[in-house]
Amino acid sequence: METQIAFFDAKPYDIASFNAHNDNFGFQINYYEAQLNKDSAVQAQGAQVVCAFVNANINAQVIGILAQQGVQLIALRCAGFNNVDLQAAKKHNIRVVRVPAYSPYAVAEHTLALMLTLNRKTHKAYSRTREGNFSLHGLLGFDMHGKTAGIIGTGKIAKILIKTLCAMGMKVLAYDISPDSEYAKEVGFEYTSLDEIYRRSDVISLHCPLTKDTEYSINSASIAKMKPGVMIINTGRGKLIDSHALIQGLKSQKIGSAGLDVYEEEEEYFFEDMSDIVLDDDVLARLLSFNNVLITSHQAFFTQEALANIAQTTLENVQEFSEGKALSNVIL
Repeated sequence: METQIAFFDAKPYDIASFNAHNDNFGFQINYYEAQLNKDSAVQAQGAQVVCAFVNANINAQVIGILAQQGVQLIALRCAGFNNVDLQAAKKHNIRVVRVPAYSPYAVAEHTLALMLTLNRKTHKAYSRTREGNFSLHGLLGFDMHGKTAGIIGTGKIAKILIKTLCAMGMKVLAYDISPDSEYAKEVGFEYTSLDEIYRRSDVISLHCPLTKDTEYSINSASIAKMKPGVMIINTGRGKLIDSHALIQGLKSQKIGSAGLDVYEEEEEYFFEDMSDIVLDDDVLARLLSFNNVLITSHQAFFTQEALANIAQTTLENVQEFSEGKALSNVIL
């Protein structure tokens, strides 16, 4: 029997990429614009596999509906899986797989782009000069060379970023529950405590997974320990930062700038065109009102190479499942 995949939250770039790679697999992929949720899950009827992205809320209710439709595999086309109720999936004997790494370079490079843009204010300069305003007032930045960057979490993405920052002449401090001392010695950075990172860093970038221990790592208490004017970058997970505390830090000017590719309540907004409505999320609207906050809509992964790797790995995951093989990228 031909394996059928119910593909949710399908964007034109997803469809093009998966169709191109599916030529080598031959699965029947049914694309749906809707996010996977309790209302759309019934569309998976007849499919053995559902394919969902990081912004889908795959809770116990959704999993129960998927099980009723005969779904046996949730194939996440992303690395994160904190949006999946794994206990509910286990209860219904639904396996869960993911794409653990699609392009660490993409995310590391986007992180650097946020840092440089916030510092040198090139986004403001672009808008100004297009209107004939060539004033430099308000565009003052600082040399990143010689400054201190604090990196929280040192996985594949962070290691690429650290190497780049070191090459730029920045001093890099890092924290990880499993430090890679050999890499630190090779590249030339220092592992230290979170408190030391907060106290010494001019720029702090978040690259740790979202767990119970890391949720709201950036909060009122940690912000109070930071240097005045610190830059905070988050290309990890939205709930690593307490948004209310971030706003207070920005208002008090303790935080000099913030670059966010993720937001804790992003699933209703990111990846969608919301330009014709009034945002009803007061916190997101407030963050967007700051001229020293730069928000991108979970864009860091979005390169040609990453899309290709996501499609290839996801379809390989489905192939292993359909052939009854051990699942290389299994979560559950």
